[in-house]
Amino acid sequence: MNVCVIGTGYVGLVTGATFADLGNDVICVDKDESKIERLKRAEMPIYEPGLEEIVRRNLDEGRISFTTDIAEGVKRSLVIFIAVGTPPKDNGETDLSQVEAVAKEIAHHMDSYKIVVNKSTVPVGTGDFVRRVIEQNRRRQVDFDVVSNPEFLKEGSAVYDSMHPDRIVIGAPSQHVAMALLELYAPLEVPMLITDVESAEMIKYASNAFLATKISFINMIANVCEKAGADVMLVAKGMGYDRRIGPEFLQAGLGFGGSCFPKDTLSLRHVTRQLGEDSSLLDAVLNINEDRVPRFIRRIEQRLGEIAGKTFAILGLAFKPNTDDLREAKSLEIIRLLQEKGGKIRAYDPVAMDNAKQILKDVTFCKSAYEAAEQADAVVIVTDWNEFKLLNLEKLRDKVRQPLLFDGRNIYQPERVRKYGFEYFSIGRP
Repeated sequence: MNVCVIGTGYVGLVTGATFADLGNDVICVDKDESKIERLKRAEMPIYEPGLEEIVRRNLDEGRISFTTDIAEGVKRSLVIFIAVGTPPKDNGETDLSQVEAVAKEIAHHMDSYKIVVNKSTVPVGTGDFVRRVIEQNRRRQVDFDVVSNPEFLKEGSAVYDSMHPDRIVIGAPSQHVAMALLELYAPLEVPMLITDVESAEMIKYASNAFLATKISFINMIANVCEKAGADVMLVAKGMGYDRRIGPEFLQAGLGFGGSCFPKDTLSLRHVTRQLGEDSSLLDAVLNINEDRVPRFIRRIEQRLGEIAGKTFAILGLAFKPNTDDLREAKSLEIIRLLQEKGGKIRAYDPVAMDNAKQILKDVTFCKSAYEAAEQADAVVIVTDWNEFKLLNLEKLRDKVRQPLLFDGRNIYQPERVRKYGFEYFSIGRP
């Protein structure tokens, strides 16, 4: 099948590479000329395990191509995926300007029947919005349909998730249109759910908001554990054995970040309020998350007293392991608050350093965790990279000025850290 994917971010690039690997003829479109030139050389604009290999293989075999010419992509393809950014506005509403712009371009260049698929995460009602935009801007009276096909990729395992999804959700206006998407996904042999467009759009937001709720819930429990002398790690383990609950997303820490959970929960709250419904549950989820880093900083202040003049080794900058993504990363908030209080920052991340250098100011970027710890008054674990779990704690102890370790991800057993002479402060543990 001839497929066009418009947008080569995490979702678009992984989606295009996956469809190519399944034997389709895929053309990926992006207005960023430098990114397209890099992709033509199989150079990845993002860090995602396994992505370079799959793109390079399909480039060599001629199943995937990259262009800035959206007209070429639209005219060559039957199915056109919209995979552009949908960032939040200041009020939490989703900014659909990029989706609208792409819909207009599709309308201008359609010369035969097309299936336009919203792959971007969008609020309920966007399918109808895209249909109206195309109807109002098409230059030829050709038929088209608009489908919702939300993605459920996790950064750091996006390639695997794309090839082994839990389910495929297809929100289509008719059975005939749904069958075309079913044919595209058939080689994956996974459960497929066909719904109306609005239900598919809601499934994505409801899924992400529910997972965000689990994270905020366990972080609230962690707060109680700290006061009560309980261990949130054991509490979460005991909860997770219950099959009705499950162990996923019950890791207490600094809260959720990244490109999905914050903006999707904000957007769902905005839609909920817009429709006149009670948003208090989502309010609580977001409020708990917003206080995670300030609470963590308060604990650092309680132990150190004055922040001004102190040096902090920040280990981990990406919002999660196995990615270089800094969107809504807790490291940025932690560093900003420490700097505002006069703290000095030495930072290290295995992958995200180049991206961080474009954002962070007055930070000493180091080549290793040990270099970052040199003469530090406290070591702060922000991202739970495996590399940090395997650190030589004795060597780390010899580097620091003060043996204080603040673990925002609970990657260590307290007894082990204290054995090497550190004072250890974690989340939700006495």
